[in-house]
Amino acid sequence: MAKPGETSVRAGERKFGGWKTFYKKFSRNKAALVGGYFLVTVIIIAVIGPLFTTFDPTKVDYSIKLLKPNAEHWFGTDHNGRDIFTRVIHGMHLTLFVGIFSVVVGAVIGVILGIFSGYFGGKLDSIIMRFVDVLLAFPGILLALAVVSVLGKSLTNVVIAVGIFSVPTFARVVRGATLAVRKLEYIDAMRALGANDMRIIFRHVLPNITSPIIVQATLRVAIAILTASGLSFLGLGAQPPTPEWGAMLNDGRDFMAEHPHVAFFPGMAIVLVVVAINMFGDGLRDVLDPKVTK
Repeated sequence: MAKPGETSVRAGERKFGGWKTFYKKFSRNKAALVGGYFLVTVIIIAVIGPLFTTFDPTKVDYSIKLLKPNAEHWFGTDHNGRDIFTRVIHGMHLTLFVGIFSVVVGAVIGVILGIFSGYFGGKLDSIIMRFVDVLLAFPGILLALAVVSVLGKSLTNVVIAVGIFSVPTFARVVRGATLAVRKLEYIDAMRALGANDMRIIFRHVLPNITSPIIVQATLRVAIAILTASGLSFLGLGAQPPTPEWGAMLNDGRDFMAEHPHVAFFPGMAIVLVVVAINMFGDGLRDVLDPKVTK
């Protein structure tokens, strides 16, 4: 007979074993492991990095404008004499915030549309999928441009635009997963026991389709960062003097020939973060997607 507290200990061991097994499978993909560690480092820098910078990211000082990288200004200075290293560090949390939060917005709307469409079917499915098809008919960046043009130039509107741009992908993925899950026997059993549709959807269907949602969300963050940076580069996102990486690229495009460092460092930051997210997402897909076999 189990002693008091033994059940909870065993549950904790099973949970730890699950995480241990997950990490073991994930670590088989060395590129994904590197990407994951890099992302953890980026998140830590984004949180605490601004506390350790010595320069003001928005202070203008024309006496030191367009300095090349040196011991005092590691990434040099821009055309307004602002320290680029400081601006890259301060812009890190903005870029991550836009990428992550816009995907959250798109995921919430897309998951609700997709799960209702797949579960109920019929006319509701047709209406939702036609709406999704309309959104998919537009290239992603064009759709985001249209939304920002209507709402106005701001970082908040970029989040909304990129979120809307992400809705169709989540809706399609979730609908497909829901169609497969709703045919399983335990769903019929829940109906027979008198469970209503909302309880079945959110207590039984949704928990069983989280894996493709997590994988899709991870990969969409990289696309969201590129899209948001592109909008800021076009002058439709973060407005000066906000140290956002896409806006910094826009600032440096007029100095590419003689002072390439102004655009190089924010551009390289975008590249490294996006590549790391894709590497991490590929590893996550290998672990969580049951269709992927090794």
